[in-house]
Amino acid sequence: MRGLMQDRPLDVATLMRRVERMFGHKRVITATTNGEMVTPWHQVVGRARRLAAALDLLDVPPRARVGTFGWNSQRHVELYLAVPTSGRILHTLNHRLHAAELTYIVNDAADDVLFVDRSLLPTVWPLIEQFPTVRHVVVMDDGGTEPLPDDPRVRDYEALLNEVPAPAPPVAVDENDAASLCYTSGTTGRPKGVLYSHRSIVLHALLLLGADSFAISERDVVLPIVPMFHVNAWGLPYASMLAGTDLVLPGPAMSPAALASQMSRHRVTFAAGVPAIWRGLLPLLPQTDLSALRMVVSGGSALPESLALAWHQATGVMITSSWGMTEASPLVACSRLATVHDGLGQEEQRALLGTPGPTVPLTEARLIDDSGDPVEHDGVTPGELQVAGPTIAAGYFGAEPGAAAFTDDGWLRTGDIATIDRYGYLRIVDRTKDLVKSGGEWISSVELENEIMAHPEVVEAAVIGIPDDRWGERPLACVLTTAGSDFDAAALRAHLTGRVASWWIPEQVWVLPEIPRTPTGKVSKLALRQLHASRQQ
Repeated sequence: MRGLMQDRPLDVATLMRRVERMFGHKRVITATTNGEMVTPWHQVVGRARRLAAALDLLDVPPRARVGTFGWNSQRHVELYLAVPTSGRILHTLNHRLHAAELTYIVNDAADDVLFVDRSLLPTVWPLIEQFPTVRHVVVMDDGGTEPLPDDPRVRDYEALLNEVPAPAPPVAVDENDAASLCYTSGTTGRPKGVLYSHRSIVLHALLLLGADSFAISERDVVLPIVPMFHVNAWGLPYASMLAGTDLVLPGPAMSPAALASQMSRHRVTFAAGVPAIWRGLLPLLPQTDLSALRMVVSGGSALPESLALAWHQATGVMITSSWGMTEASPLVACSRLATVHDGLGQEEQRALLGTPGPTVPLTEARLIDDSGDPVEHDGVTPGELQVAGPTIAAGYFGAEPGAAAFTDDGWLRTGDIATIDRYGYLRIVDRTKDLVKSGGEWISSVELENEIMAHPEVVEAAVIGIPDDRWGERPLACVLTTAGSDFDAAALRAHLTGRVASWWIPEQVWVLPEIPRTPTGKVSKLALRQLHASRQQ
């Protein structure tokens, strides 16, 4: 016997209607190069409906991918709404990636239209001839002064909206239809596409409202510093619609001074970003009014204890750590203080909040040993971390199937080694692969090594991640050079410029007499890490 409940889809349009009807007076505030743009939510939704009609004018087919190269802005929020509610798929792109990666991702997704902030045109337009499926490039004027290409494919965002005779009528979608797409390079090989459904987006937004996760409510003023091109800005724009918050967006103004000013002037209560953001803001905290701030969430990489302590001393706010993946929408775990921790002192509380914490509702985690057997949740015994739930991917989109990332019974292999205690609190012990996570973004050691070894004076290279106060990790290049070479860090930087993304380039280079190896002849990165640790003593 089936339950007698209404079969109403969990779709993005539900969020859109709610924020328009109940919280239309609340605001979306975007920083621009010319000041700030402040728009009530009901106007944002109205513009999103016109944008959906504009996609019809451009003859964008149903289920087509609509790519975005944009900062955190009101127009990007409009795309978050218009694209999935019109039956298309929003594809947010990381403009910081290397040209070869961007080309692969756009072509793997087969994007039909690209929406590009004007200031980002120099990144996108030189690649346009390598995007055979892209028919239009819609430029969003973010105050940039970059010249507009004289090309019939280029359209202006505001002019396009003005061409629309009327907002688009609602489009019926199934809650399991694809809504948005984000690529991850968090595993070896080519970037892989994670295809979120309407259902997973709504469920994830609901999770962020939970009292034991982010506790976002109508009284909040939310500042997502995490980019909107990265996992739907951790779902925060959608959660803000559901709760009815004011949404503050930094646009291209990402300097610590600009962020501190926004947080103070708009009485921000909730902010989220990677540790590098919180490190950059530290010197400004004594002269910044953050008295409204109730919660700061850090994710993307491990939260340094020294950073958490400095923030607590300066603001009275303990930074809350979180853990997730592109494949998980992204939030899997969010730290909190449970009743069993009531007797802890402040130092112990900070340390606890600096760990990923327990999984959020609807999400399950387990540990598996090398033999494939379950590992006890005793807080001590490590195992491979696997997760499952309705907000977690079941497979990858596009050319790379990535079947090895999923178990036979449907769990996602995270690539991390962790412990879990009896109360469900996660601690990440190590990574199973040799990736470097810098500022919340992955750097492939294999790809970087290949580019380093393309230098004629490099015989062999190995890259490891080393701790960094600002970025969490940075790559260290260990190289074996030809006899008599004067190869150094400056030579490496010059060689890598233009070959990889600028933030991949190592600051430190070790020229070694030999690269240590394992008994089977493989490069021993464990030995390199131990050598680095010994040199720091």
